[in-house]
Amino acid sequence: MKKVDLMIFDFDGTIADTGVDIVNSINYTLTSMRLDPRPSEEIIGFVGDGVKQLIERSLGENHNVRLQEAMDIFSGHYEKHLMDHTVLYSHVEDVLKYFNHKMKVILTNKRHYLTVAIARSLHIEKYFMEIVGADSTPFKKPDQRVVEYLLTKYNADPKKTVIIGDGVNDIAVAKNAGILSCVHLNGLGDRNALLKMDADFYCESLLEINTLFQ
Repeated sequence: MKKVDLMIFDFDGTIADTGVDIVNSINYTLTSMRLDPRPSEEIIGFVGDGVKQLIERSLGENHNVRLQEAMDIFSGHYEKHLMDHTVLYSHVEDVLKYFNHKMKVILTNKRHYLTVAIARSLHIEKYFMEIVGADSTPFKKPDQRVVEYLLTKYNADPKKTVIIGDGVNDIAVAKNAGILSCVHLNGLGDRNALLKMDADFYCESLLEINTLFQ
């Protein structure tokens, strides 16, 4: 088992299964703009780099001049429907309770206020010292400066810090910042792409984290 002092958790696809609500709001946006909806798997593949990139990819190059219109429609719809289908992944609360004595933060490329709203609705905000969203600092994953901010703030040793996530950006930011990476293979991220990136640890279920770290 690896000793860690600071545990950094991604949000979408790691803690919260948000995929259905994101897909529904994207397709509501597209159909409202008289554009064709997209398959769920395609939209999920666009997740991970923040809302602007999600919507740009969903619109496609031919319609990116309408980006602001799409952002406004999506934001209005998602704010009202972000908890329609969103649930915690299995064993999330077991893991958070098990590591109750550890410093834990959420680091996500999702907007801060949306992440806080979901975390509160799922009653898990109390387990974290801080929630860092895409708009909380000038940087977002995979820029190592967002992790360096956390290392400095919590006086944490990079060698005793792990990020737990389901996306390529989580592995990339770990490598860039010199911290450990642990990948949740059954989140929203592309399994094959994740396996190719050579993370430090992989888990099928989040409960495995309890046997990896101490």
